[in-house]
Amino acid sequence: MSALLTSRNVADLLGGVTNGVIYSLVALSLVLVWRSTRILNFAQGAMAMIATYIGFAILAPSTNYWISMAVAIVAGMVLGGATERVIVRALYGKPEINPVVAMVGFLLVLESVAAAIWSTSSRGLPTPFSMVDWQLNHKPVAMSPFALYEIITAVVVMSIIAVLFEYTKLGLQLRAAAIAPEVSRLLGVRVGRMLTLGWMLSSGVGAITAVLVASNYFTGLTPTTMDGVFAFGFIAAAIGGLDSPVGALVSGVAMGVVLQFVGDYLNSNAIILVALGMLVVSLMLRPNGLFSAERQRRV
Repeated sequence: MSALLTSRNVADLLGGVTNGVIYSLVALSLVLVWRSTRILNFAQGAMAMIATYIGFAILAPSTNYWISMAVAIVAGMVLGGATERVIVRALYGKPEINPVVAMVGFLLVLESVAAAIWSTSSRGLPTPFSMVDWQLNHKPVAMSPFALYEIITAVVVMSIIAVLFEYTKLGLQLRAAAIAPEVSRLLGVRVGRMLTLGWMLSSGVGAITAVLVASNYFTGLTPTTMDGVFAFGFIAAAIGGLDSPVGALVSGVAMGVVLQFVGDYLNSNAIILVALGMLVVSLMLRPNGLFSAERQRRV
């Protein structure tokens, strides 16, 4: 048993799951915005990065990890709400390319602002748990207390969001405000508040993700910390389906595992090509995502 748990394949599997839950959280934050406002937020990673800087760079070292993380989450939610109110609200009903251009531009602005204030040097963040892998018969198992913390955090966050959207009145109002705003208003739903809340929830999840990514001592916190992670999270969201929190979880973890094996057994340079190949194949099979419900057209 010890030989199996410390084997190369199990190490790749555990490493892939650890990376995959991060992709899943990014995908989930995109799903939240899409389900709430029908807009893809390409500045999601940069907004999460700014929130992490606010929580850790401004307050540190006077506070501990948990307080800084809480501040980062609050900062992310405030930034998300402000972005919806100031930038996105004027784009509702406009051509679909308009929000895309606006969010890409906002991404570049946020990264430039972060670089001007905090520089481009990598900043290490404190970690609440050890990042040293556990040992079994004096051999390392590819799992550390911090990696387990990442997995548990991702599962808890995604479970809360799934329950919110599927089993609560608030979740129903969030979905209704995005899909049929005029009808929702007639039914008494405060559509404007629901749209803002959707962006706040998404940005809160994004901030949690950015803190987990930047806490990794191989990564650290820089203005571009979330760029690569966002790209894989976006692919996972498209594969799973932009309407499915479950799809975000499953596709993110599956992609993390597949890419881990690709990087180990093939070539790390092939990782992005394989990820794009997975996206193309999934869209050919299910254009709306593997976990999106089939929509029936009424005649």
